[in-house]
Amino acid sequence: MVALLDSMVGDHPARPCLVLSNEAQAGGLAKAAQRGVPTAVVDHRPFQGDRAAFEAELMKPLEAARPDIVCCAGFMRILTGGFVSRWQGRMLNIHPSLLPKYRGLNTHARALAAGDGEHGCSVHEVTAELDDGPVLGQARVPVLADDTPDTLAARVLVQEHRLYPLVLRRFATGDHTPIDLG
Repeated sequence: MVALLDSMVGDHPARPCLVLSNEAQAGGLAKAAQRGVPTAVVDHRPFQGDRAAFEAELMKPLEAARPDIVCCAGFMRILTGGFVSRWQGRMLNIHPSLLPKYRGLNTHARALAAGDGEHGCSVHEVTAELDDGPVLGQARVPVLADDTPDTLAARVLVQEHRLYPLVLRRFATGDHTPIDLG
């Protein structure tokens, strides 16, 4: 999220209008506020078992901010098709795998367990299916013989910080051509 905020300066075609989290203690909220970006929190816990009610509350600050593009970064909640449809074609997500491989969680451990020679990250459009929208960019890292899920995750994170801002810049201009950083 910080990489996105820091990229949206100068001639960038997008500007941040809100950082929204479901965790009041998320470090990104303070970092956004330090950069003058409005923030909001909608805690999911009071809505346990009622995703529709949580998403209705989540929609309020989003609609008030009127974003052209919604960028998910570290938002670890699965959104329903009803919520996603409101932002269809305007919502992006960064995922720590080379989609379509390893949708969901524990991607680094899964890549290691499979014996993959490379791993990486993908930016994709969000659709109603989990980690299944059109891939707009990927970046790869080699899997090293002594990798652990943590060491692999750290190298992938560096690529996430490179890839997501590049994809957002292109997407904001209407260019949906996939990027492959290798």
